[in-house]
Amino acid sequence: MAAPAPNVETMKFTETRQQLSQVVNRVFRRESRVLIEKNGVPVAAIVSADDLRRLGNLDARREDYATELREISRAFADVPLDDLEHQVARVIAEDRAAAELARAAGPEATHTTG
Repeated sequence: MAAPAPNVETMKFTETRQQLSQVVNRVFRRESRVLIEKNGVPVAAIVSADDLRRLGNLDARREDYATELREISRAFADVPLDDLEHQVARVIAEDRAAAELARAAGPEATHTTG
């Protein structure tokens, strides 16, 4: 199980600058993430290098998903929206029914012997 996310601490910019060494140590130890405000407006954050790496990975995946969605949209560009919505609803209903059958059958139904 993943460790809980650190608390988010809000600090004024001047306060952050005065305590930068301590702030960086808390972030490094995953005790805190720091949201920095100037005049009450959030302007930046200090997060661990690991958090920043994960954020970059999320951004990359989001762009991949957006590309895939654009390709799917182009493939169905000539399909009337009502037909498309009907087919999506049908597939969702079929998937839910199959999942319900699998749950009702229990875990032994999903294991095969080899």
